[in-house]
Amino acid sequence: MSGCDVIVCGGGPVGVGLAIDLGQRGLSCLVIERHTRLQNIPKGQNMTQRTGEHFRRWGVSRQIRAASPIPDSFGNSGAVVYGTLLGEYAHDWLNRSNVRAFYGADNERLPQYDTERVLRERAAQVPGVDIRLGWTVTGLTQAADRVEVEIRQTASDATERLSAPWVVGCDGAGSQVRGFAGITQTEDDRGKRMALIVFRSPEFDRLLGPERGAKAFLNVMNPALEGYWQFFGRVDAEGTWFFHAPVPDSAGEDQAAFDALLERVVGQPFAKEFHYIGFWNLRFALADRYRAGRVFIAGDAAHVHPPYGGFGINTGFEDARNLAWKLAAEVQGWGSGALLDSYGAERHSVFADTRDHFIARMIEDDRAFTAAHDPARDRAEFEAAWNARAAGGDPEVSRFLPNYAGSPVVWGGEGRSGAVGEHRHRARAGHHLSPVALADGESVFDRLSDGFTLISLGGNPAAVADFTAAAAAQGVPLTIIETPLCDSTARWQARLILIRPDHFVAFAGDTPIAPAAAILARATGRAPDTAPETP
Repeated sequence: MSGCDVIVCGGGPVGVGLAIDLGQRGLSCLVIERHTRLQNIPKGQNMTQRTGEHFRRWGVSRQIRAASPIPDSFGNSGAVVYGTLLGEYAHDWLNRSNVRAFYGADNERLPQYDTERVLRERAAQVPGVDIRLGWTVTGLTQAADRVEVEIRQTASDATERLSAPWVVGCDGAGSQVRGFAGITQTEDDRGKRMALIVFRSPEFDRLLGPERGAKAFLNVMNPALEGYWQFFGRVDAEGTWFFHAPVPDSAGEDQAAFDALLERVVGQPFAKEFHYIGFWNLRFALADRYRAGRVFIAGDAAHVHPPYGGFGINTGFEDARNLAWKLAAEVQGWGSGALLDSYGAERHSVFADTRDHFIARMIEDDRAFTAAHDPARDRAEFEAAWNARAAGGDPEVSRFLPNYAGSPVVWGGEGRSGAVGEHRHRARAGHHLSPVALADGESVFDRLSDGFTLISLGGNPAAVADFTAAAAAQGVPLTIIETPLCDSTARWQARLILIRPDHFVAFAGDTPIAPAAAILARATGRAPDTAPETP
């Protein structure tokens, strides 16, 4: 049996990130992972600035940067090329540095196995976190106040029964926990067999030249593929790349066939050494709910999509950050069941939007473009359309703004929760806080606490006193930041800002539009009534 607060099933990056977050909040947790060694497949590489904020909070920013095999000089942006990789038409794409000013950390690029190694090393330093490798979950039953988990050791077939008040399934797309908990999912199988190839070729880097060779990833738009990608991603600075593309259902691990495929996609022969050949099916899947009683799911257990645009690991990490503080609030007695329910309400809509408005839309847009424009048919018309596409900015970056504007636990949110938005410095309920500098020059991200934080600009002693008293009465951890209004903090356009433990805004305004006790009660799920709109 187990005496911990939370059992996390799945020791990949999302599960271990969740365990670190829980442990740093004072909860004890046990991570069950079926593999005994890291899986040496480069995936989950393209991480956003928001994920960089998670690393900062988990205390691993420096270690993540040191672990990356890609120097800063390469950046983390890509390009789209028409026809073949060495074709004449190309434009920049997915340059996440365009939104750097709105986040408190840089983005990163490194293979998932390196990220996992850093997170596991950090987890070993966090009190209350234990990881057991080589065990598989074989059963799960719920009682009124606990969940019992059956596990089996792969090496010996030994079995154990563990129990904890809460269980989180971070055990991947084929999640056993999701199945045992009776959580169904909605699938969209696109019927595409996809190959993942890892190869090393210094000659490939030389062929790319200085401009394309400086990119971290390259997408070849082939009209024959009707919007589906032939995609290259840099693994290191020594000529190692991964490549994925649709292949026939009959395709096997024939290096000669993939050698020919790569040379067709590139546009000329080049020397290469294959390190890995594997396959996956292109599909979308979204769990119909993220909670069943005392069981939650996160990461790929909750949502699956093609690895287009680098949304996967980032979405899973945000699941972990959202869920961790809510579980801590429940265990420590200052949250409620409604707060735990808000995890699914907030995160489900974000992934649905990510799927529909970003990943699927990119496929549909490329399909429509290649159907409508062809340089062989009308070169001038194609070039005009291509140049317009290149000048259209980077909507996959600029418009990707996960937010909880419609959440039941924020006060004064405008609109609905989702992933589509406009980056602004203005503090908005349900949105991520923009990291402006305080009047003394210190970054606000260096002052935010693990609990709630109230920022008071320019003095509002009555409101500060009300929030302080309400937090004490409700047992809510609250840190106060009183700082002068200056040119930087004026960009928030609010004198009072209540920040959640995951650094999203729970309330923003010049004055409270309701009693502080009511705003805090709503933010912790104890008063989920409809709040009035922010004036």
